Amino acid sequence: MPEVIMNGPEGRLEGRYQQGSGPNAPIALMLHPHPQHGGTMNNKVIYALFQSFQKLGFSVLRFNFRGVGRSQGKFDRGEGELSDAAAALDWLQTWNPNASQCWIAGFSFGAWIGMQLLMRRPEISGFISVAPPANIYDFSFLAPCPSSGLMVQGDQDTIVPQESVTKLVNKLSHQRGIKIDYRMIPGATHFFTEHLDQLTQTVDEYLNAQVPEVAAKIRATR
Repeated sequence: MPEVIMNGPEGRLEGRYQQGSGPNAPIALMLHPHPQHGGTMNNKVIYALFQSFQKLGFSVLRFNFRGVGRSQGKFDRGEGELSDAAAALDWLQTWNPNASQCWIAGFSFGAWIGMQLLMRRPEISGFISVAPPANIYDFSFLAPCPSSGLMVQGDQDTIVPQESVTKLVNKLSHQRGIKIDYRMIPGATHFFTEHLDQLTQTVDEYLNAQVPEVAAKIRATR
């Protein structure tokens, strides 16, 4: 899995990149949890999401926000991290100018950043938000939400209560033309420690249904 170094707003951004199959391979960007609480691009949930997109032939990028690992800069309360995500997406698009689709996926803090990026980049066609911290951060900017997507939550999450995510999903689902697929994983905590297989299965099923033409091409080559 090639290591890449990108130019970010505050200097170097460290990432890992996997090139997709085919000249028009769709692209996906992974966004990790809170940098001040141990979040990195090597988080197990982020790595699982990375693999799900990779299996479908996407060109996939995960990277460290500023101040994490070898990425330069300091934590910036989300504002700078959003700029980092935009720079990473720019890099991904530069390497894949003919991508057929553009997706984002984030976990916890990364889900919040991802939804903000979704509002600013109309080319993003779908999203996956794992344990979006609706009780900690304001998601009211999703008015309206520009794309349909998947939200996944563990029913034993004590950091992000189920009620807060359910309220967010209900609000978005009432918007015209938007479908939020909301999946609850029984027994899973915020970090999905013993439920990564169930999380991966949920994401795989969703992606196979949403991008069937990509899945069909991959199956044909096996």
